[in-house]
Amino acid sequence: MNILLVGSGGREDAIARKINEKDTLYSVILNENPSIIKMSHKYIKYGDNANEFVLNFARENNIDIAFISPDDILNTDLNDYLLENHIPTASPSRKAARIETSKEYMRYIMEKYKIEGNIENYVFDDEDSLKKFFNENNGEYAVKPIGLTGGKGVKVMGLQLSGKDEALDYARYILNRDGKVLIEKKESGEEFSLQAFTDGKHLVFMPIAQDYKRLYEGDTGPNTGGMGSITDSNFSLPFLRAGDREIAEGILKKIIYALREEGNPFKGVIYGQFMSTNHGIKVIEINSRFADPEGINVLTLLRSNIVDIFLDIYSETLKNNIKFEKKATVLKYIVPPGYGINPVESELKIGTNLESENFKLYYASVSGTMQTVKTGHSRALALTGISDSIYEASDIVEEHLKYITGSYYIRHDIGTREMIENKIKNSGLQKPWG
Repeated sequence: MNILLVGSGGREDAIARKINEKDTLYSVILNENPSIIKMSHKYIKYGDNANEFVLNFARENNIDIAFISPDDILNTDLNDYLLENHIPTASPSRKAARIETSKEYMRYIMEKYKIEGNIENYVFDDEDSLKKFFNENNGEYAVKPIGLTGGKGVKVMGLQLSGKDEALDYARYILNRDGKVLIEKKESGEEFSLQAFTDGKHLVFMPIAQDYKRLYEGDTGPNTGGMGSITDSNFSLPFLRAGDREIAEGILKKIIYALREEGNPFKGVIYGQFMSTNHGIKVIEINSRFADPEGINVLTLLRSNIVDIFLDIYSETLKNNIKFEKKATVLKYIVPPGYGINPVESELKIGTNLESENFKLYYASVSGTMQTVKTGHSRALALTGISDSIYEASDIVEEHLKYITGSYYIRHDIGTREMIENKIKNSGLQKPWG
């Protein structure tokens, strides 16, 4: 079959490889990702007049189904335009994708349908009310833009914000820039990501993952798009409570039901960013796509045909027979020097024949060839180890770093035995609630 993929980051490289296993890949790329270009029968660059341009490309190449991956393109009407012109897709409509693109809408849905896991939250559209809120409340809060920020816009008191005055200043900045700002009560606990395929009625869940957004080792420094991620062989994580997964699954099922009731049925990949706290599971955010980097972990483990899944999503016949390999994975992103603060482009040399059953290398925001890439200002290469344990998978990534030369930064601590054992020790989450 002829499959159209829109997007060209590390996540899309992982999707492209799954498509390319049995079917013919056509791509719409944002950067000239050498891996995706190599796999593509044909490709075009995403740009001006994208809707008509992509539609014509799909028609010329007899595309059987399309998958739109990046969040910022899901926030356009490209998906709707393709469907209106009889090109099947396995991605959400723009209205359904609002569950990610508007944090205000997500909280509204959770409140209206009384979905558990919601967090105390407030939306402000004027400075006087915002200032009054901070003057009258002494708790700690997260300050969030309403819309997309690439994982970099949220700041939390006690972490990125030193206190009330700094929080108010940042909230005022977002308000003046965007017209609105979201303030949420700060929650504490272990975060985890649960992704699912859905046809708008049925959901098939993937292994739980954990993302590491902070730039520096020890989970310090500013937030980024994600420096790496882990999964475990039992599809949970060793520092989560018994029952966490089931509660998170139930929340996502209720989100899908609510969107259908709202007249915005969601088809595609949905994922929740959850937090396991001492008073239950809390929803940090809901997203309308594969996570990045966590989506790469689960796609590495996927053993079912992804095109069959896409077709079932489109036809609303999704079946609970999707298989994932029971292995642990650790992904660590190589990023350009200064990433997250003041990134500097660099050139990386990559050895040949690096990949094996226990190691995969995905190309992200780079251009060039398979052996010599030029980085941009974002994440460059996703190194992914696969093994029976998280610690072993982390070691596999470290062993392969010697084959990549050039100027870059990577977090070495992700998935190490010390990191995981500290999480287990410090979380106190080994006992079920109650």
